[in-house]
Amino acid sequence: MTTTRRHFLATSAAAAGAVTLLPYAAMAAAHAGDVYATNAGDVTVYPIDHASIVMTTPVGTLYVDPIGDASLYADHGTPDLILVTHEHGDHYNAETLAAIVGENTQIITNPAVFAMLPDDLKAKATEMANGVSGEYNGMAIDAIPAYNITEDRMKYHPQGRDNGYVLSFDGLRVYVSGDTEDTPEMRALENIDVAFISMNLPFTMDKDSAASAVAEFMPTYVYPYHYRGQNGGTQNPEEFAALVGDTATVVIAPWYAGDVMPG
Repeated sequence: MTTTRRHFLATSAAAAGAVTLLPYAAMAAAHAGDVYATNAGDVTVYPIDHASIVMTTPVGTLYVDPIGDASLYADHGTPDLILVTHEHGDHYNAETLAAIVGENTQIITNPAVFAMLPDDLKAKATEMANGVSGEYNGMAIDAIPAYNITEDRMKYHPQGRDNGYVLSFDGLRVYVSGDTEDTPEMRALENIDVAFISMNLPFTMDKDSAASAVAEFMPTYVYPYHYRGQNGGTQNPEEFAALVGDTATVVIAPWYAGDVMPG
């Protein structure tokens, strides 16, 4: 697997490890993305906001947890596939989905979100429970359990409800964690090329737990995302990169414009 970077500034901002910083203004203005090669063509990653991701891939245009105004996605085309990890408002919004779906868009959600979908969206959707595997246009999709393991956080993401996803292209495996802590299922992942790891308190985990998990399942590239929290719970992605060290290349991408907290 090879990768290229567009409109980026390489820096050694962290005390150790390989870090790539992508300045928000330059990347957003150029509508640029990170390009990862597969045997069937490129996968290009576009960070949108907080937990929302767009990927253009050999099997189609994929959106993960799209929320917010439809204008955020105007430059990325109609999604072929939308993945929703869980029901919280920074991951699932029915109005956003209705505004961006096309005639042939397919949606994959966890069962709890599937039950909430309006009928017109449900007609386009398939539910996947924890541990279930499926496929889209030849791309394997695995629903990875996403949940809290710290006692006072279990109310946010109870075990058995929410999903992360592993997407297996021909020669590239991508893991999107959704909202989770460093569960045994995350630590047991294998052969992950690109990982998106959430870290914010009190809802997911801190940078130390996230870095510890990365050291165990060893993705090639890791994006800290979903890292703004409440009451001092925001995690610093550069500090996370320092903890990761040379275990993985940490990609610090433009998830937030300014200091506005997500809802």
